[in-house]
Amino acid sequence: MKKITVIGGGTGTFVVLSGLKKHNFDLAAIVTMMDSGGSTGRLRDQLGVLPPGDLRQCLVALSDAPELWRKLFLYRFEKGDLAGHNFGNIFLSALEKVCDDYDTVIDTASYVLKTKGSVLPVTFEKTHLCVEYENGTVIKGEGNIDEDNPERSRIINAFLEPQVKVNEKALQRIQESDFIIIGPGDLYTSIIPVLLVDSIKKYISNSKAKIIYNLNLMTKAGQTSDYKALEFIHDLKKYIGREPDYVIAHEGTIPRSILDWYRSHDELPVENNLHTNGFKGTILKDDVINRSHIEKTSSDALTRSILRHDTEKLATLLVKIIQK
Repeated sequence: MKKITVIGGGTGTFVVLSGLKKHNFDLAAIVTMMDSGGSTGRLRDQLGVLPPGDLRQCLVALSDAPELWRKLFLYRFEKGDLAGHNFGNIFLSALEKVCDDYDTVIDTASYVLKTKGSVLPVTFEKTHLCVEYENGTVIKGEGNIDEDNPERSRIINAFLEPQVKVNEKALQRIQESDFIIIGPGDLYTSIIPVLLVDSIKKYISNSKAKIIYNLNLMTKAGQTSDYKALEFIHDLKKYIGREPDYVIAHEGTIPRSILDWYRSHDELPVENNLHTNGFKGTILKDDVINRSHIEKTSSDALTRSILRHDTEKLATLLVKIIQK
């Protein structure tokens, strides 16, 4: 059975895992633990727990439990003292308080949700993502980098403060993997934080696994402003030590209403310029978007993207590569 490992945050990894779990693969996710915004950030600050949000989404994506359990873990409170909080985040935070270690937290949540695969935090230690821009500005905290960030110059360096020890199970999984899937997800707040943890870059660089990168659909203000595909690959290579073997890129129209929303946030579609700039890997181009708006609920304080990859379309391309 092919061992497939997905690296990233919660939202993009959710899309990949939800599609691939319907196929006969050994699945795992190595998940960022640097989130500091929204419900996760509040729980982290107030309870001193590890950030649960990205883990929760990956656990739900791999869940074979009845739909009610999956809906419960995704439910966000709309009123009262819990407004904005996600039930699954609270559940994982409470488990952390009563369990002896975080492996037990994951094992217990996996048992409840009947997960089909492994969800591996990249670290069990608390840390914050920091980025330095060309103009000398340094921003600390994933939430500050991700949400309403006014910076438009290039990020020249990303780092963790403090540096943390890696989850050894994540390294072992990388060594065993046949394919490593990176993204989709914001490059500097979902993907690169995983790659900054001690030894992850070295293990990916030396891995026998083929690397598949799901190219972003849109640029992200404050992170990848005005980026084209080649710049995503350039920055990714810096943090994994090698180019991806495959890149999946969207080709097709995007509804104007969605484009207008992004333009109002100073964000644009990512232009695929790989074929004219010497990229040596394989490029798969297809319509991979979900052509529906992702509606923002009144309970959610964060600005979230309204354009996502389509689970089934993306899974079809990924399976084509894996079974080639």
